[in-house]
Amino acid sequence: MLSKEELKQPSILFVSKNKNKFIEASYILSSFNIKLEWAPYSKLEIQSSSLTDIASFAAKNAFESIKKPLIVEDDGLFIKVLKGFPGPFSSYVYNTIGLNGILKLMESVDDRECFFESAVAFCDQNINKVFVGRVYGEISRVIKGSYGFGFDPIFIPKGENLTFAEMPLNYKCSISHRAVALRDFAKWFLKNFKYYL
Repeated sequence: MLSKEELKQPSILFVSKNKNKFIEASYILSSFNIKLEWAPYSKLEIQSSSLTDIASFAAKNAFESIKKPLIVEDDGLFIKVLKGFPGPFSSYVYNTIGLNGILKLMESVDDRECFFESAVAFCDQNINKVFVGRVYGEISRVIKGSYGFGFDPIFIPKGENLTFAEMPLNYKCSISHRAVALRDFAKWFLKNFKYYL
């Protein structure tokens, strides 16, 4: 168990060039009274099959440069029939073959089971800790919805009829993989730090 610490920063930096991730993370953490400040920097990523390792390395590397408490989030879409592809390569795959490319790979495939995973790494001068969230679902047969970003228009969470991209922000942020990871982070953070906004 960590001793109680007091952060000297009024907020936590969220290191990502992806503003959509920052918007969602800010929304989720606002219910815990945790304020994020966007730090739109590129993060250094290692090649790994583990999102936890990727996020942890990126957070440590970012802290070495910025020297302020921060979080880094990495996520991926893991498709069962494709042996977990695109997984940690989701961003690259999205930018190269896109949504239509994934649907093409899944054409005439009945088993559409998949999951979204998020790894949120917090780093300061003493701690580098990762929180993981996972949501199971399936790949839709068509692109649906205009909300969200990335693979949201083709991911239908288990028990839902809508893709993430068909859900308003408040609903998506109540059930998403990112929400699961960030809520775990927030509970741990508030328990272990005196935090002044």
